[in-house]
Amino acid sequence: MKPNAEFDPRLAAKKLLREGRSAALATLMPHSGDPYCSLVNVASAADGSPLLLISRLAIHTKNILADPRSSLMIAERKAGDPLQGARVMAMGRAVATDDADVRRRYLERQPEAEMFVGFADFMFYRLELTGAHLVAGFGRIVDLKPDDILTPVADAAELIAAESDILAHMNTDHAETCRLYATKLLGAADGAWRCVGCDPEGLELQLDRTALRLPFPQRIRAPGVLRQVLKQLADQARAA
Repeated sequence: MKPNAEFDPRLAAKKLLREGRSAALATLMPHSGDPYCSLVNVASAADGSPLLLISRLAIHTKNILADPRSSLMIAERKAGDPLQGARVMAMGRAVATDDADVRRRYLERQPEAEMFVGFADFMFYRLELTGAHLVAGFGRIVDLKPDDILTPVADAAELIAAESDILAHMNTDHAETCRLYATKLLGAADGAWRCVGCDPEGLELQLDRTALRLPFPQRIRAPGVLRQVLKQLADQARAA
């Protein structure tokens, strides 16, 4: 299916990956090869790759240690029949990581994990994607490649390095602007919305367990350009 003005499967899949806060994780039992499914919390790396924090005591982690092939299904959260909503199934290999940035990004989105993130049996994993399958409604079923849904970040090192400072600045000095982005530009319910992520293609806003993606009108690679774009979006939100 080719993208059109009404539906771009790549953007739809990216949105699901960025907004997902929980997912069904499928792994393989080591001796029988039987599929095993469990519920996990998720976050996203700078390029959109799913991130997990899981315990070695859990069956799914034991499965991953024996065979890293895994898949995650992230579904759209909305009222009504769940089968009417969009969902993406991301396939790949779960790879352990001790990257400090992975820890920070996960805890921005899953702050309740602070109470157990330091336990010896817990480890972060990144799902290195090999493909994805999107179901977004009748006639909107598409197989996607990693390059279709991951955000290139190699040319945006300055922005990625500044992300932590950007989030702190937005949430401390521009909390009202974050609220306006969510309520006026994305049609969300009012509340204390926070900025929990920033990458070359958009912002992640979060209220409790609900996350929303605010796409940028252009690709951003440096904080200076970001400030201009955020001001433009703020002006649009105030005028809405």
